[in-house]
Amino acid sequence: MSMNIFGAEATEEKAENARLSSFVGALALGDLVKSTLGPKGMNKILQSASTGEVNVTNDGATILKAIQLDNAAAKILVNISKVQDDEVGDGTTTVCVLAAELLREAEKLIAMKIHPQTIVEGYRIASDAALKALEKAAVDHSADLTQFREDLFNIARTTLSSKVLSQDKDYFANLAVDAVLRLKGSTDLDHIQVIKKVGEKLTDSYLDEGFILDKTIGINCPKRLENAKILIANTSMDTDKIKIFGARVKVDSTGKLAELERAEREKMKAKVEAIAAHGINCFVNRQLIYNYPESLLADKGIVTIEHADFEGVERLSLVTGGEIASTFDAPEKVKLGHCELIEEIMIGEDKLIKFSGVAAGEACTVVLRGSTSQMVDEAERSLHDALSVLSQTVKETRVVLGGGCSEMLMSCAVDEEARRITGKKAIAVEAFSRALRQIPTILADNAGFDSSDLVSKLRAAHYDGQTDAGLDMNEGKIASMNTLGVTESYKLKRQVVLSASEAAEMILRVDDILRATPRKREAA
Repeated sequence: MSMNIFGAEATEEKAENARLSSFVGALALGDLVKSTLGPKGMNKILQSASTGEVNVTNDGATILKAIQLDNAAAKILVNISKVQDDEVGDGTTTVCVLAAELLREAEKLIAMKIHPQTIVEGYRIASDAALKALEKAAVDHSADLTQFREDLFNIARTTLSSKVLSQDKDYFANLAVDAVLRLKGSTDLDHIQVIKKVGEKLTDSYLDEGFILDKTIGINCPKRLENAKILIANTSMDTDKIKIFGARVKVDSTGKLAELERAEREKMKAKVEAIAAHGINCFVNRQLIYNYPESLLADKGIVTIEHADFEGVERLSLVTGGEIASTFDAPEKVKLGHCELIEEIMIGEDKLIKFSGVAAGEACTVVLRGSTSQMVDEAERSLHDALSVLSQTVKETRVVLGGGCSEMLMSCAVDEEARRITGKKAIAVEAFSRALRQIPTILADNAGFDSSDLVSKLRAAHYDGQTDAGLDMNEGKIASMNTLGVTESYKLKRQVVLSASEAAEMILRVDDILRATPRKREAA
């Protein structure tokens, strides 16, 4: 009889049960997202219980973030896909599926009475062999600019082909490559702003040089301003300084009230003078600019833009090279922003302000159009994936082939390794290789092709020395990924194998799950 040393509601799952519950959770999650993998992947509808908001997506990280999970192992998979999203931006589904497949294989081995630590050792050896093979296969074209741009274009196309933008992937791939190349090697995607406007169709999206702010220009101001000197501020421009919460003003005649108002107006006027003294012709404020200061500024020929929300102000200062000011007593210390032209433009029904010819030449804005808000949201997620991967690739310039080619290459290398190993570890190494082969299998399954036939052909092709063989997802046959231009970032693939094998090892080592007692509510 086992003693229960825990509190009333604390639960403990031991060895077999603990492992089983980890595996079950992880596999269920892998099965959930694996249908979204690849160019023929399916979408999922995510509906929020509280707001009823509907999201349609096939982005692994987005789906996993939205699910409320109770299973500890499943949460670990969610975390690796989040990390993948933050690190590289794409491959979120792949990493989750690969980890789940590694666990599926491990479960079979445990049923054969192989100890988890032996499996972990085997997985370690296998992932090292896989990563070595991947590195050997990676190519680097960063020296040849036209070839490198071609690589980037292919990476963007490959990333987008599994997303909602796949119909127009060439169009968007070009757009993404242009945007990232403008960054000149920086991975700061804040310089690329994405504005979503529902209407028109996806291909009416475009890349705009410069910066677009989703605001309108103040009353009485010209709608077009050349050679702008911009003061970016975060300051309150309302006159009623006395209206502090709970303050009371007692006056003994209305004349006194008028005096108070006059004093306030004078104060405001002084503030506007101080602002104008900076020698600017455009004043952007994060907070509201009320009627009186607005008309004073307009009289001085200063274009006002009010309530440019936080993101707008932060980005503007980044892009125009100005600093955000909150006091105006020392104009010589304030760094002004500059741009060649500020004008009001129309997108769909809305008026927006466009800043062209900005100081930071790398800044640009992508305007996304689409028929429904869900479509535009998903387009934004897809584009984010493409932009992230590209900006990472500009930094780590090596590329590998996609379409199940890299996975099969690693799988073959792991098989080679397994032959050299004695003992039970060898079985675990082979299991790792089978898990890698699941990726092309799932790719084929999602497209409705005969996966066992295709994957065995693919494996034979690799053993035959066709190291660039992969799945042609349109024809349903084996083809050269080089000629098809299915390219992926080396960093992305490496991160997938690393994260998935680490997560699988971690879950494999679990032999006990403790759930703490929920805290009792104290009676009020």
